[in-house]
Amino acid sequence: MNLLEKFFEKLHYSRISTKITLTFAVVFIALLVFTNFIAWYGFNYALYQQAEHALLFSMENTNKLLMEMERNANLGVESIRDPLVPGVILRVVDSRGEVFIDTNPRFPSIERFNEHKLKSPPTWTNDDMDVAEFSRSIVYRSQMNFTHDDETVTLYFFRTITTEKDLFGRLNNTLLVMDIIGLILAIGTGYLVSRKILNPLSTMTKTAQNIAIENMNTRIPVAPVQDELTDFANTFNNMLDRLQVGITQQQRFVSDASHELRTPATVIRGYADLLARWGASDPEILKESIEAINSESENMQQLIEQLLFLARSDQNRQPLNMEPLDLSEIVEDVFHKMKIVTHTHEVKLIKNDKAMIFADKITVRQMLRIFLDNAIKYTPKGGTVTVSSVKSKDYIKLSVIDTGIGIAPENQQKVFERFYRVNSSHTKREISGTGLGLSIANWIAEQHDMKIELESELGKGTTINIFIPILTN
Repeated sequence: MNLLEKFFEKLHYSRISTKITLTFAVVFIALLVFTNFIAWYGFNYALYQQAEHALLFSMENTNKLLMEMERNANLGVESIRDPLVPGVILRVVDSRGEVFIDTNPRFPSIERFNEHKLKSPPTWTNDDMDVAEFSRSIVYRSQMNFTHDDETVTLYFFRTITTEKDLFGRLNNTLLVMDIIGLILAIGTGYLVSRKILNPLSTMTKTAQNIAIENMNTRIPVAPVQDELTDFANTFNNMLDRLQVGITQQQRFVSDASHELRTPATVIRGYADLLARWGASDPEILKESIEAINSESENMQQLIEQLLFLARSDQNRQPLNMEPLDLSEIVEDVFHKMKIVTHTHEVKLIKNDKAMIFADKITVRQMLRIFLDNAIKYTPKGGTVTVSSVKSKDYIKLSVIDTGIGIAPENQQKVFERFYRVNSSHTKREISGTGLGLSIANWIAEQHDMKIELESELGKGTTINIFIPILTN
C-alpha cells in the first residue's frame, strides 16, 4: 500500500470535522490556484497579444510604405521609421547579412537574439514569431522579406514585452504567496466552519452520554432554525420521549405484575405453612387449604398466561391466523356458553346479524369473552347484560351493554391500561381480576382494525361498542 492509499484510508476513518476542514481547504485552494492561474495566463496572454498586434500593424504599414517608395523616388530611407508603432524596433539586413537600417543600435543584435531564442516558446505566442529571453527582458520578433531591384532584404521587427523580467518573477511570487495565505485561511476557515456546523452534534453527544434509565428527562436543546441538525435534534428528542414512555410502562408493568403475583404467592405460602402445622390432624384445615391453594394457583396461571400474551404482543410474536369468518356464529357460541355458566345475571342476545369478517377466530372469541366477563363482573347480582350485533354497509356494530356500576368519565380511558381496575366501592362484593383483560381485548381489536367506543355513567352501567370491518363481495 503506497502513501496515497494510506492517506485516504486514514482520512476515511478520521473525524467528520477533519473531513470537512480538508474538503473546504482543498476546494478553496483549488479555486484560488485556478483563479491565480487564469490571472497569470491572462496577464501573459495580454502582454504577448499587445506586442503581436504592434508588430503586425508595424509590418503592414511598413510594407505599404515600401510599395509607395517604389512609386515615389522622393521618399527617402529616413521615412522608414514613420509607420512603426511606438516601442517597435526595425532592422533591415541585406542579402550579405549587413545591417543598413537600424532604428535602435543599442538593442541586442540579431545574432545575440538568435542565441537567446526560446526553442519552446509559450503556447500563446504566434507560430510565425520568435521569442528570446534575456536576463532582464523578453523580446518578441517577427520578420518579412522585401525585394527591390532584384535584391532581397529582410526586415526584422522587435518588440520588448517586458523591460524588467523581474516583473514576471514578482508576479509569480505574489501568486505563490497568495496561494500559501489562501491555504492557511482555507484550513483555518474550514476548521471554524466545521466547529460551527458540528457544535450541535457535540451538544447532542454530551446530552446522550448524560442520559440514563434513571434520568430520562434530559433533552437536546433545539435551535430556532430549520435545518437538518434541527430535524435530527427533534427526531432524537421524540425518540427519547417514546423511550421514556416505554420504560415507564415497563417499570409500571413489572411493578404491577410483581404486586399481583405477590398476593397469591403469599396466600399459597400461608396455607402451605398451615398444612405443615395442622393439616394432617385437622380435615377442615386440610380441605380449606387445598381449595385455597387450587384457587390461587388458577389465578396465578391465568395471570401468567395473560402476561405471556401481552409480552408476545409487545414483541409482535403473538400468532394470528387470519381467515374469513361468520361473526354471528362466534357471537352465538360465546353467548351460549356464557349463559350456561352465569346464574346470577340475565344475559340476553337481542340481535345477531350475519356478517363475514376477516379475523383470527381464537382471539376474536377471547375478546368477546373478556367484554362479557367484565360486564358480568361489574354488574351486581340480578343485573342484565345485553349483546347485539347489527350490520351496516361497511362494518358490523357489536355491542355489550350492562347495568353495572359504571365508570367515571375521568377513568374511562384508563380502563384499557394494564393492571387498571375500576373502583369496586360502589358494590358490596370484592371484584377479582388482574386488570389485564381489557388491555388484551384492546390489542386484539387494534390487530383487526376494529374501533372500540365506550359509553358509561356511574350507577347506570356501561356500553362497549365494537365496530368491525366486514368483507365485501
